[in-house]
Amino acid sequence: MRKTSITLQGIGVSPGIAIGKAQQLNLGLTPIPHYTLLGDEAVQEECERFEAAVAKAEKSLEVIKEELDPALQDHVHLLEVHQMILRDRLIFDETLKLIREKKYNALWALKRSLLKAHELFRSIDDEYIRGRVADVDAAGELILRNLAGQDHDLRNEIKERAIVVARDLSPADTAQLQLERTLGLVTDMGGRTSHTSIIARSLNIPSVVGAEVVTRFVDTGDILIVDGTTGRIVVNPTDDEIRHYLQRQEDEENYLKEIKRKAHLPAVTQDGVAITVEANIEMLEEVVAAKDNGAEGIGLYRTEFFFMNRTDVPDEETLFGEYRELAELMAPHQVTMRTLDLGAEKLAVSFPRHQESNPALGLRSIRLCLHYRDLFKSQLRAILRAGAATKNLRLMFPLVSGVGELLQAKAVLKEAKEELSRERMAFHEDMPLGVMIEVPSAVAVADLLAREVDFFSIGTNDLIQYSLAIDRVNENVAYLYEPLHPAVLRFIRQTVRAGHAAGIPVGICGEMAGEPSYVPVLLGLELDSLSMNPQAIPRVKNLICRSRARGNQKFVNRLLKIPTAQEISTLLQDVLMKRFPEEFRILEPGLPTSKALQRQGMLKSLENIPS
Repeated sequence: MRKTSITLQGIGVSPGIAIGKAQQLNLGLTPIPHYTLLGDEAVQEECERFEAAVAKAEKSLEVIKEELDPALQDHVHLLEVHQMILRDRLIFDETLKLIREKKYNALWALKRSLLKAHELFRSIDDEYIRGRVADVDAAGELILRNLAGQDHDLRNEIKERAIVVARDLSPADTAQLQLERTLGLVTDMGGRTSHTSIIARSLNIPSVVGAEVVTRFVDTGDILIVDGTTGRIVVNPTDDEIRHYLQRQEDEENYLKEIKRKAHLPAVTQDGVAITVEANIEMLEEVVAAKDNGAEGIGLYRTEFFFMNRTDVPDEETLFGEYRELAELMAPHQVTMRTLDLGAEKLAVSFPRHQESNPALGLRSIRLCLHYRDLFKSQLRAILRAGAATKNLRLMFPLVSGVGELLQAKAVLKEAKEELSRERMAFHEDMPLGVMIEVPSAVAVADLLAREVDFFSIGTNDLIQYSLAIDRVNENVAYLYEPLHPAVLRFIRQTVRAGHAAGIPVGICGEMAGEPSYVPVLLGLELDSLSMNPQAIPRVKNLICRSRARGNQKFVNRLLKIPTAQEISTLLQDVLMKRFPEEFRILEPGLPTSKALQRQGMLKSLENIPS
């Protein structure tokens, strides 16, 4: 009997449409018993059992690295990160402490350590950093499985071409998949910045994460449609739905091929205005994706990666080696290095713990760097040295709230340069300096900040949150997170005008930059550059080249007179469908087209979809 069709919604993280049979991977949570150990001998044995489970996890990751599919070699560093996390104080030291002091059994002690790590990460405002808790979970789950005597080898679990469905997939799990048999990926957990999402995008596998309940509604063998652009998952689709998505699949493939061919060309509007389109990345492995998608540089390199999940702080030489390699890989294209954008709660154990009731408004980003000047100076020295040969690095301070804070940071930068000069070390003396505009106070004094720097980059993610007093991960108020709020648009315009009046360029590196539907608005606001997820670049470039800057400036003047975000959004959608009907029919879900309904010959019956 044919099952009823249902549609689920997740987060589309890798564009494209996959149609095929589901293969559910049984990667459920490990059962966690709780009991108290009796006697010192039992405690010692449990500590040894835990240490053996960690060693086994390290060895299994090493085996996976050695047998890694060639297509995944660029991501081997992710497995190395998980190996490092296995010995992190949050997991290793804390678990042993609970076994010895509380006499917990190893499984329960490890679970308590993971829960403590969750609480720590939940207090962090930055979405990217919050997303790294998935790495801690993945490493912890490897140990839990070993302690429970479970052994999951995914390398031979998928017997035919299928869409993989799982509660979650760690990089280690993904590395074991037979890629030639993987049509798509769907998970209950995850977000846009998770490493599984990054891997899926780099391999062009249509993927949807964060679907929450997909494993409850999907059985192995069910037919699925996965739309990695909109985040939709259709379970046991009707014939009409299959016809519609087969048409969309063909249309999107043709559309992506066409715009990808042009992605390496400059983004210039029809009336001759050039916009620099760059990529946001966090790891060297993403440079390939940035170049393949036509990035004209790196508009935001998140330097936090090497400071996270460690018991110590990376030294200057470690950072210098990483930054120099990035500079060389991207030369002659520009790379914008954002200095450390972490909260105090994520620093190594050697730093004092700071209990803060609201970390988002506490000791983080540039404030943290100014508090720990030696740490800050070490990173600045590494960046300055890394740009000595290629001269393609720019330096950027995050979360600057005013001129006083900027001047303090510039003083530390001056000290770093003077030290390097005395030590006769090569460095880029005239490295361009910029600030991120992320808080309303920075917008208010943007004209004063512009006198002190060489460029502005607007971080819309934080600017929206701080301007509207919205925590976008709080389900009670997340609906109020509005990039098109009139206040946000006015803040962006005010920043751009202040920058241009001082003769400096202004760009955006927040999520707004990579949203195709915002292209007319960002063009109309007269931004000089847009930096985004690498996979968004071809679509954004295509729309820029099909637009007229002057017409969009007039359009934005109209938008800024409209009082609500909803009215602005409605007008924008109308304009997009009139100007770019073909693109936005592909990008957005819609009803089956008459052309799709006529494609009877392409309809595959549910029983005959190829495996």
